[in-house]
Amino acid sequence: MKPNFLLDISLAMALLAASWSAGAQVSMGLASPVSPAPGASSSLTTPVHTFTLANGMTLWVKPDRRAPTAVHMVWVRVGSMDEVDGTSGVAHVLEHMLFKGTPSLAAGEFSRRVAALGGRENAFTSKDYTGYYQQIPSKKLEAVMRLEADRFANNQWPDAEFAKELEVVKEERRMRTDDNPRAQLHEMLSATALSASPYRRPIVGWMSDLDAMTAQDARDFFRKWYAPGNAVVVVAGDVDPLQVKSLAEKYYGTIPARPVADRKPQQEPVQQGVRRLEFKAPAEQSYVALAFKVPRLASLEVTPEHDDALALTVLAAVLDGYSGARLERSLTQGDKRLADSVGAHNGLMGRGPQFFYLDGVPAKGQKPEALEVALRAQVQRVATDGVTEAELQRVKTQWVASEIYKLDSVFNQGRELGVAWTLGLPPDYSAQLISRLRQVTPAQVQAVAQKYFGDDSLTVAILRPQPLSGQPRARRAVPGARH
Repeated sequence: MKPNFLLDISLAMALLAASWSAGAQVSMGLASPVSPAPGASSSLTTPVHTFTLANGMTLWVKPDRRAPTAVHMVWVRVGSMDEVDGTSGVAHVLEHMLFKGTPSLAAGEFSRRVAALGGRENAFTSKDYTGYYQQIPSKKLEAVMRLEADRFANNQWPDAEFAKELEVVKEERRMRTDDNPRAQLHEMLSATALSASPYRRPIVGWMSDLDAMTAQDARDFFRKWYAPGNAVVVVAGDVDPLQVKSLAEKYYGTIPARPVADRKPQQEPVQQGVRRLEFKAPAEQSYVALAFKVPRLASLEVTPEHDDALALTVLAAVLDGYSGARLERSLTQGDKRLADSVGAHNGLMGRGPQFFYLDGVPAKGQKPEALEVALRAQVQRVATDGVTEAELQRVKTQWVASEIYKLDSVFNQGRELGVAWTLGLPPDYSAQLISRLRQVTPAQVQAVAQKYFGDDSLTVAILRPQPLSGQPRARRAVPGARH
């Protein structure tokens, strides 16, 4: 069971490598296939052709000839972490507004035209990035590139259209968060665990900020961050890289270059003791979530912090990486079971601070405090007794298989490339990451279990169930919801 991060389309694992030099890109010309990591699976190592357009926009192309389809994406290196207090949620609201028109397209016409081409499309916002995509027959690629470039450069809409769409976003918040006690708890958990980092704010935004948001707030955010040098075009599927480059120069390359806004560091101060949150809401069962601050993987450079981040990811898999793993076997089975469900998850990567999560739903008659103690005891067991090489090989094999299997989808291939670029990673990060994870040893897993699970890095959140009110709140449909 992983934390509900609402609109964040997170990847199951992560990404990161710093060894990619600036020479891996070429400006306005030759394709630069990225060499695969030694020994990596062929499904992970199809060459990615990288270009940089004259206006600073990046293009990554990954051919896959197995079917006459392609995915076309634009990723912007801006998410909720780039907002400021008082305008939380504006990155996500702006994502909605990009479907609301340009000088040549009426509101909703973008989606109608993609559908007429036989494609499907949507968009997503996370803490780190915003993405837009179309999956279409490959022969229709030029048409969607023309559409996407138009709205990236010329997005515009009247205030009345903004006011209408803002109500759609508010209803999304009500449905996904305000009516979901666990989602509310995780929102409060982030706000409690973090003080300076912008990760403390919800992606969908605080309702008071949405109530006060103006059309000009969204327009200002668009002008500040939607610059060619802050975006990448990703194309994967049955395409020719040089033809895609020519189309990108035609439609994206003519967008005027603009400076990319400076970003403030907003470093999180060191936590000095356990933090606790009790959250009361109408619910049938209690729930407990533990968040430990841990190092993030900022690159694949060999450093103690990066090695620990990888080992923590393997530890999460040991605890909860397969059916019958340690947490499930120890806490949810038998007559004296403590929990109906349990989980572990390591954040590993992102532009902001990361957490190792333990969570669970206590069984009937069991208190969340007892489950909290039991979850921590399972980590302590690893810290004391370690893990076997056989156990480690099992979780590594399953993880590698899942990483390779998901790349059967051209959409997933494009999504991985987009996330990689927005986090400053090379196109072949996945193969490099697998190579590094394969090197994690039982001793490293035991060492991180000993190092990162004390009180000083811990925030505990407990859901205290309140009586259910009876009838659910009446609600209207949410036209135009993008997720």
